[in-house]
Amino acid sequence: MKSKHLNSLYSLVKAPELFGRYITNSDIEKCLVKFPKSIISTVGYSVENRPIYSIKLGTGSKNVLLWSQMHGNESTTTKALFDCFNLFLTNNNISNFILKSCTILVIPILNPDGAERYTRLNANDIDLNRDAQALSQPESKVLRAVFDDFKPDYCFNLHGQRTIYNVGTSSVSATLSFLSPAQDQNCSLTVNRKVAMRIISRINDMLQTEMPDGVARYDDSFNLNCVGDTFQSLGVPTLLYEAGHLPNDYQREEVRRLVFLAAFKGLYIIAEGVDTSDYDNYFDIPENNKQFYDIIIRNARLNIESPNLTDVAILYKEALIGCKIEFLPIVEAIKKLDYYFGHREIDAKGNLLITSEKSALKVTNEIDFVMINNEKISLKPLNN
Repeated sequence: MKSKHLNSLYSLVKAPELFGRYITNSDIEKCLVKFPKSIISTVGYSVENRPIYSIKLGTGSKNVLLWSQMHGNESTTTKALFDCFNLFLTNNNISNFILKSCTILVIPILNPDGAERYTRLNANDIDLNRDAQALSQPESKVLRAVFDDFKPDYCFNLHGQRTIYNVGTSSVSATLSFLSPAQDQNCSLTVNRKVAMRIISRINDMLQTEMPDGVARYDDSFNLNCVGDTFQSLGVPTLLYEAGHLPNDYQREEVRRLVFLAAFKGLYIIAEGVDTSDYDNYFDIPENNKQFYDIIIRNARLNIESPNLTDVAILYKEALIGCKIEFLPIVEAIKKLDYYFGHREIDAKGNLLITSEKSALKVTNEIDFVMINNEKISLKPLNN
């Protein structure tokens, strides 16, 4: 299965009801009403009594469990899942092959309260991805109950990551990152970990044709409180997906397409059958690093009386305003940033940098624009 073929189908199956970063139950319900009722279930309820939906597809013997928006503000993978659903519900040879080999159970929004607030945590301010052992939250109990009842042969744990990540030490943004989670303190290379590594390695091979060098690997430090580590420790090959960033894609619509490709490829590999040959290619994928800011203004003079030049780093704070996510430019650092990269870089060329309020530039300040050499420069995302 080639990415070229999937890309040709993507424009036909992309769910038009879903766009941008703010995706809640009310958004996915617009999609669910178009699906056969027989594939939709309510598997539980959140702290605030919002339904937690599941979609079940396929009749094959290989059980695959996927869940998204465990963190409520990580919505890119949810959009991509509904694009996948639309392809599964067509009479297509690729999707039919997967559905004959696999039974797929998906929880598209595990944390609907966090999704509503656009927060990582649930309504009790608990990180569900640190609650796998305590199972203190209703959402955690729902996922574990589904896991125990469905008895998956494979798990896909779908997340989103911030714009700060790069691939290795390069200036390439980590657009997608993966992990075969550890299942013990020694990070032992068990059979199920090797299976997950092999799947990731093959997904990476395909993605390199789409975004050369844009795939990274998460550090596999062990934490049994994390869901992926727990499910891996129970002997189920588990893959962590992290949807990252591409320049000028703050709505994550292009990354959404790449997640669609990666999710479908992963399922297709499982349908074909997975061995553990060449699993060690997984380790050729560079690890994530944190060397990006959203904007770096370089070689700026902050004081008319001083000849010293410095750099200014901006990170966007994602704020839910009404029903839209606004990206607020916040000063993160004021120092030389020779070993860091900006998704957008502005060279002040030694000129004086003046803030919009003509006040002193300070870390944690929000600044929407700056003046450099009498030019007003907006710091909001471009093409947003």
